[in-house]
Amino acid sequence: MSSRAGKPRSPVIPDPRRILVDADACPVKDEIYRVAWRIGVAVVIVSNQHLRVPAHPLVSRIVVSDGFDAADDWIAAAADAKSVVVTADILLADRCLKAGATVLSPTGKPFTTASIGGAIATRAIMADLRAGGDQLGGPAPFAKADRSRFLSALDAALVKLNR
Repeated sequence: MSSRAGKPRSPVIPDPRRILVDADACPVKDEIYRVAWRIGVAVVIVSNQHLRVPAHPLVSRIVVSDGFDAADDWIAAAADAKSVVVTADILLADRCLKAGATVLSPTGKPFTTASIGGAIATRAIMADLRAGGDQLGGPAPFAKADRSRFLSALDAALVKLNR
């Protein structure tokens, strides 16, 4: 191929970064699309059920079986050092961190190798308390501040991966 001036054009190299989304209960999918389109990064929506996604070349949908952890298994296998994984699932976050991925919760809280152990321990304690019959409140309702924090964290994570 050549340009109009007769100089050869360099081939377009696709951006190796991508966003993998644990999508069944993700409240920030619209925000993910907007950031991805602005920056030019691919998004893979992974779910156990058919979800509506925008018809856009940067967005793809993977519908896995409804087997236990099928979406988590797909995401963990696909995660790598050029991936940003969006999930609220602590055990999936741990698997993705071990694969070298950057992991964010939908509230914008990053999961890191330094913080994941404490998050797993807290998860186990809460599960034990619930199993013992304790009535525990769930997470705080998703707020505008969470959405804003997520947008900032996603932007920062993608910029960091581009370095």
